[in-house]
Amino acid sequence: MKLVRFAEAGSTRIGKVEDGRVVDLSKVPGVGDSMRRLIADLPRLRGALEAADGARFALDQVTLAAPIDDPQKYLAIGLNYKAHAEEARAAGIPIPTSQLWFNKQVSCLNGPYSPIDHPAVVEKLDYEIELGVVIGKRCRNVKAGDARSVIAGYFVANDVSARDWLRRSPTFTLGKSFDSHGPIGPWITTDDEIADPMDLTMRLTVNGEERQRKSTGDMIHDIYQQIEYLSTVMTLEPGDLLATGTPEGVGAATGRLLKAGDVVRAEIEHLGHIENRVVAGQQVQ
Repeated sequence: MKLVRFAEAGSTRIGKVEDGRVVDLSKVPGVGDSMRRLIADLPRLRGALEAADGARFALDQVTLAAPIDDPQKYLAIGLNYKAHAEEARAAGIPIPTSQLWFNKQVSCLNGPYSPIDHPAVVEKLDYEIELGVVIGKRCRNVKAGDARSVIAGYFVANDVSARDWLRRSPTFTLGKSFDSHGPIGPWITTDDEIADPMDLTMRLTVNGEERQRKSTGDMIHDIYQQIEYLSTVMTLEPGDLLATGTPEGVGAATGRLLKAGDVVRAEIEHLGHIENRVVAGQQVQ
């Protein structure tokens, strides 16, 4: 299934995407209005969701929202593609010897087609296409060989980064967490629809010009190793989001950073695309 949050007629509801249309699932008992809670109950509700045949809307009749707006965690790994790690090293950032994780504060989450803010206090705004993973079960100490069993699904992410703010503190969190700098979507594609999440082509363009293209198979630490590593430290909860790394071609390496008016499109094979326009932010008072 492709699970989506959509706004129509003044309310935001949960639906599924079938044949290019959104099917309203709000009348299915137990669905409610939180995708995080739905993910936690997905094994029990799956049959009813798959069979549901509610009101249908063309995609251009609705506004798609971030498929999860209330996760407890949004965690992201840095320098997880070899060529990207090399371009970072050329910029003076050492290649880590273990997995490098940071938080994107959940307040940064943004819709798949909503504007990205370019705050006046940010000088170097950048893009990063990433495969997003949604945790489906409460879990701890998961072995890599079992990790796929705790994945609910996948989404397209743009890990928007304020490069100058990344250098202002020992962690990446501030430079990764400006409001609107976490566009995700366009929906959650459930795990059963993807034969191999480690064999998906990712592509990012700015104003139609290709900047990034790579297979998820080029990760240094695959998504199962990531889940093992994280769950050694913390309990992962249903609806938690993981951004699994970006390949080479980011603006910081090429000098082609984002500016107001740019349109950034990120797409991943079988998962769809998100597209966001950069807009000038307001001077902080």
